[in-house]
Amino acid sequence: MKYCLALDLKDNPHLIAEYERYHAPGGVWPEILDSLRQSGIEQLEIYRTGNRLFMIMETNEDFSFEKKAAMDTANPKVQAWEKLMWDFQQPLPWAGKGEKWVLMNKVFGLK
Repeated sequence: MKYCLALDLKDNPHLIAEYERYHAPGGVWPEILDSLRQSGIEQLEIYRTGNRLFMIMETNEDFSFEKKAAMDTANPKVQAWEKLMWDFQQPLPWAGKGEKWVLMNKVFGLK
């Protein structure tokens, strides 16, 4: 299954550069990568334009957002990473209370 999500960074060039350093090769903590894989995420890419982030996630059939949220809540390292990343991130204007990454709806496809 493929999911696309969006999130904004704080519109500050220094914070954006630091966020990108954390996501450069070798920058993401190994425990975070392990957690992503254990949840059923097989591929994950994040793109940026300005301060808007766009994530493409490809998952296996065992993945669910509920399962991932439960795993994340139970993992202190994931909680530390999320707290750190929130220093750089801000919710989209239409995000729900406490919502970070917002699931996007597919509006077009070309085959």
